[in-house]
Amino acid sequence: MKPETNFWKRIGIQDWFLSDTGVKSKAPKALTPNEVYKYIIEKFKESISVLSFADRVVFYHEYIICFNPEDYKEFMEEKRGIFGLIVQETVKKFYEILTQSRTELRVVEPSSNKWVFRFVSHPDYEKGDKGFIGKLLPGTTQKDESLRVTFIPRQTGLAQTFDINQENLKGFTFYSEGYYEVPYVNDLTPGESQVSTVESKSLARFETILPDKAFAGHKVEYFMTDDEIVVSGSDETRDSSNIFKIPSEWVDTPHLTIKYNKSDSKFYLASYGEKTMVNEKEIQKSDVNAPVWTELPLNSKMILNGIIGVNIFKA
Repeated sequence: MKPETNFWKRIGIQDWFLSDTGVKSKAPKALTPNEVYKYIIEKFKESISVLSFADRVVFYHEYIICFNPEDYKEFMEEKRGIFGLIVQETVKKFYEILTQSRTELRVVEPSSNKWVFRFVSHPDYEKGDKGFIGKLLPGTTQKDESLRVTFIPRQTGLAQTFDINQENLKGFTFYSEGYYEVPYVNDLTPGESQVSTVESKSLARFETILPDKAFAGHKVEYFMTDDEIVVSGSDETRDSSNIFKIPSEWVDTPHLTIKYNKSDSKFYLASYGEKTMVNEKEIQKSDVNAPVWTELPLNSKMILNGIIGVNIFKA
């Protein structure tokens, strides 16, 4: 019998598709890249059919694909790099579908400027199981809303769709190497060179917890994919891959510039905010037009204006 605390029992649907009768089904075949590719395309089409209205085509921009830990490990060890290729082909297919919608005189306008793919695992998934979580806006918390989850159990092969609370996502394991970003190309005619995944063999990963009441301690995660980024506060109006916006009035706009120096493979920081601490040492404030650089080791903790903590990790 599975423990009462497992994911499916917590959301009240254990008896729908996870068998505790002791009757074992045949060992599932290993998931193939083609199955994963077709699964994501299927979920994309479903999102269009569920979210679209009038002549407006609406679709998910973030795709969280869930696996059993062993299946995920097999992909990463025996098929390493295949997720990136799946993402490239998936996005190309997305554009084909959206282009067809536009030829039908439907309105195709994105809700985000990028596609995001996360390949994750959960200990309550059995081998062969796969699940899907979709979001309109990548990185949104949907704090007061439920997320739609589609799960295909190994026994029946039939999809089940249901709502879960955001809190239940805590049981999923997110991997930095399973994170991909692709810029959204609005002309819907992307060439091969335009579909370039941003694998989270990124330069670094940043993580912060917001103390602001509006976010109730929500964690913000950012993957650094540019050689130089700007860390900014809630007044920031720019929206590009090199802007790490922390939606808090306690963060100055801009507050930091962080760069990666390829010659010595190190990170450096320049501070323009009122106060910045790195590993309990205060950083000299400099002018935006004349930055003063300080080395920023991985696994460092930055404190902005004595309130906001930001950690830097290897991606």
